[in-house]
Amino acid sequence: MEFTKSIQAFQEALEYIPGGVNSPVRSFRSVESDPVFIESAQGSKVRDIDGNEYIDYVGSWGPMILGHAHPDVLKALSETMQKGTSFGAPTLLETEMAKQVRKMMPSIESVRMVNSGTEATMSALRLARGYTGRDLVIKFEGCYHGHNDSFLIAAGSGALTFGTPNTPGVTTGTAHDTLTAQFNDLDSVAAHFEKHGDNIAALIIEPVTGNMGVVIPTKEFMQGVRDLCTKHGALLIFDEVMTGFRVAKGGAQSLLGIEPDLTTLGKIIGGGLPVGAYGGKKEIMDHLAPQGPVYQAGTLSGNPLAMAAGLTQLRLLDNDSMIYDDLERKAGMLEEGLKNNLRELDFPAVVNRVGSMFTLFFTKEEKVTSFADVMKCDTKVFSDYFKYSLESGIYLAPSQFEAGFVSAAHTDEDIQRTIEASYNALKKIKQKG
Repeated sequence: MEFTKSIQAFQEALEYIPGGVNSPVRSFRSVESDPVFIESAQGSKVRDIDGNEYIDYVGSWGPMILGHAHPDVLKALSETMQKGTSFGAPTLLETEMAKQVRKMMPSIESVRMVNSGTEATMSALRLARGYTGRDLVIKFEGCYHGHNDSFLIAAGSGALTFGTPNTPGVTTGTAHDTLTAQFNDLDSVAAHFEKHGDNIAALIIEPVTGNMGVVIPTKEFMQGVRDLCTKHGALLIFDEVMTGFRVAKGGAQSLLGIEPDLTTLGKIIGGGLPVGAYGGKKEIMDHLAPQGPVYQAGTLSGNPLAMAAGLTQLRLLDNDSMIYDDLERKAGMLEEGLKNNLRELDFPAVVNRVGSMFTLFFTKEEKVTSFADVMKCDTKVFSDYFKYSLESGIYLAPSQFEAGFVSAAHTDEDIQRTIEASYNALKKIKQKG
């Protein structure tokens, strides 16, 4: 493949944008390469400015569950845009969105729209502190909840990719208010509650992680977390920015059978436009201004374009009784194909999958169930695998510590091509030695 135009575009971007990108993981630095610049996308494919086409498993990092440029979403955007793009005033679309979210995720009795997942988690944490009158929050190693100061302690996603989980700019005081536990280790959570139970406002968790790759919780761990929060009067916050309406119609909480007090959302609810949301029990949400004393505001919150795109996508997901079954079938086909490749080539790696989210971990461990397991992965092998896949027309997230996403637009042929490309990439790595 030829990447001349992308290389030139990146060199120009470096002159005007920090690191040449507007979000660090896009830089391809962790895979020792330069990023490809995308020009267009349709269905399951993206095309770069050099004219190369790829089967896309990034999906704009999760939102494109129906595939790129879905005609119904584009139609809703076009019709809404003709009426104006932003008003800074209430619209009917906001209420319709709130009703649709509550229908699909009943634990959310009341919801407020914001403009990003980071804003959603930041606001949910402030609300939890305001509601409980407490200061401390528990988070988990490797879980990423956006770039708010409180969450950049032992963080995942881009912070993990670049080896800077404790970023400069986060104050000592903020760090002291954040307690870190180990995912799938209930004892590490219980120890915090035993020591600080009366001052823990909330525990926030990705119920299925995506920001250190897909790591699946045990049922006992998640139920134990719920029970500890209830016992000590702390709010349980599920960060479903990635998993919400992705791993199941009702999100990860419906798969796990655990009801959080607050949930944060993003990605899918915007249909590809910038959006976030947080919601939960009405009693808690009513503490927000203007109803209550906890202040949070946003000029572009509930933007009509984002609401139109997201509402259209959610209704399509809600009304198609077969869509999640089909996503499960195709993602399962991909998982089994990848596992068969590993067995046939006797290649050390682990495939984790929940619904249409998956990660191929390059590790000699037999399973990956914790942050410690994730940190044993061979990022150099992943880098080679990523580059071989890209050259074969497969677009993966440029980091070992991210999830991949299957969309409704992926065809069986796409899946088979991906399995074959993966086999060839693994074979090249093994031959390389």
